[in-house]
Amino acid sequence: MTSIYQGRLKTSQLRALVAIAEYGKFGEAALQLEISQSGISHAISTLEDELGVSLLVRHHQHTRCTPVGKEIVQQARQILQLLEQIEEKANQAKGLNGGIVRVASFRSAATYLLPKAIAQFRSKFPDISIRLTEHNDYKDVEQMLYSNDADIGLTYLPTTDKLETWEIYRDEYLVLLPPTFKSSESQLTWEQLCSYPLIMLPESHSCCARIHTHCRSFGQKLNVILTTNEDSTQVNMVAQGLGATIMPRLAAEPIPDNIKVCGLPIPLTRVIGVAVLANALQTPAVFAFLETFQQVKFAPSRNSKN
Repeated sequence: MTSIYQGRLKTSQLRALVAIAEYGKFGEAALQLEISQSGISHAISTLEDELGVSLLVRHHQHTRCTPVGKEIVQQARQILQLLEQIEEKANQAKGLNGGIVRVASFRSAATYLLPKAIAQFRSKFPDISIRLTEHNDYKDVEQMLYSNDADIGLTYLPTTDKLETWEIYRDEYLVLLPPTFKSSESQLTWEQLCSYPLIMLPESHSCCARIHTHCRSFGQKLNVILTTNEDSTQVNMVAQGLGATIMPRLAAEPIPDNIKVCGLPIPLTRVIGVAVLANALQTPAVFAFLETFQQVKFAPSRNSKN
């Protein structure tokens, strides 16, 4: 008889087995574990192959454990609990059972990127507090880092060599057009864009300055008829037919259904990154938050819609 090589048993397989035992369905278990249904099926099949026994009886509407599966589920729960206790001991030794992480971010990244990272971090380190400050401009985020008022910042890349950074997301700039705009094209020409009345942030705002610089680099001048300080105001004014606007997708979300979305004549993307002050002494809590951020998978920016 071939013995089981213990190194082949994975905690992911045990978690999959326990989840299916708890929820009774592969789909619900996959949802709880935040993996695909094919991924959880593969985990169970490889576990059964390795153990050489059937652990589950699969029905159309429900899945139940075999007699030996019930016993192994109980032992799997004990193993996972022991692993949590080991991790807890290690966190205590590393000073991860308390403290605070100060995070600064510009508003759209705080709204659509940070929540997922914070949720994963809090699930692992519930005793560490997060202090979040939101800013209208990424330059204010970087100033928070320079003045030591924040440990971690979300900013645009590239930045200065005073900061150590990691790319986390690429966000495309879009043209939002009012319901009255008639065109089946998904991308505007320069002539269309520059002739249309635009509602924009002030050019002094870094995000808007990038747009103007991009257009001028191709010899184009935008027709700005109105400026406002809030992304949501721009979107609502476009929805009311007062003009068009150009903004990153994250800043535009949620985009009303009656607004037409087009791409720029020449695409423009902002690269968003996590930043810390270079060569600064960071606490274990800050390092743990950075590690969590590097593990989070953000959904890619969606393609423009008509």
